[in-house]
Amino acid sequence: MTDVVTTREAFVHPALFYRGPQQYVAGTVPFVLAGLAAGEPVAVAAPPDRLALIRDSLGGRADEVSFVDMTQAGRNPGWIIPGVLRRFADTHGEGRVRIIGEPIWPGRSTVEYPACVQHEALINAAFAGREVTILCPYDAAGLDGSVLDDAWATHPVVIDEYGETPSAVYSPEAVVARYNELLPVPPDAVTFAFQGSGQLSRAREFAVRHGARMGLPGPQLEDLALAVAELTTNSVLHGAGGGTLRIWTEDGQVVCEVHDAGRLIDPLAGRRPQAPSRPGGRGLLLVNHVADLVRVHTGDPGTTIRFYLGR
Repeated sequence: MTDVVTTREAFVHPALFYRGPQQYVAGTVPFVLAGLAAGEPVAVAAPPDRLALIRDSLGGRADEVSFVDMTQAGRNPGWIIPGVLRRFADTHGEGRVRIIGEPIWPGRSTVEYPACVQHEALINAAFAGREVTILCPYDAAGLDGSVLDDAWATHPVVIDEYGETPSAVYSPEAVVARYNELLPVPPDAVTFAFQGSGQLSRAREFAVRHGARMGLPGPQLEDLALAVAELTTNSVLHGAGGGTLRIWTEDGQVVCEVHDAGRLIDPLAGRRPQAPSRPGGRGLLLVNHVADLVRVHTGDPGTTIRFYLGR
């Protein structure tokens, strides 16, 4: 396996297809060592077992690398760009930065997966023109073939045991559009329609009351209240003055969504870090920060933002 894609582009975003621990180490450790040799800051964000493989293989040089448990920091794919990748890259703003980011692994649910693949597609826009290399490993033995097909569409180059192959189907914008899926609502969802700023507090109280009834503990109730306040406020300001709030339980989680008549035209909304001095622009970013998963659908009927909280 090669250690980095050969290119003159500022931003480099290859996928790495590996089968088993040996290929994983062969594809990632030389990549890390090459970055250290070049004086580049290096971070690895992956599941814990993968972190252990890289850390053990690096030996004493592991202390020079930043390790992040992606199953925790990246449990919500919508938080990976601002909370993991941009956080590291922005901290090391001078010169090239090198990151391994593994957001998709066997065990990711079918509900999570559309958000994961949209994340991979949006990395390309989020880092366009920046001196950053992000290598994304994919477990070719453990993931479905359709996941690997999507990796070809979200990465301009794929690396495997045979070397580098430019993707003939690279089309990240098309992937974002394809996974902009309608989100069906279960029949047992409870609903609150709100209109105008005068009903925002009632919408928040409605969500907290039902969230408590559904078993959310105190800290998650606070996250629920914050997320609902941000989304309903956005609906009043940008979604024709109001919207519909729904809440229900699903697979051990509390699920809440806000729908309004507005259309979300910026695919990177909620994924850009915001400077403290800049007013506004933090609503969806805050939701991505507190939620375990965020799904978005936008189109002619309006925009639905759905978030999940564990009980």
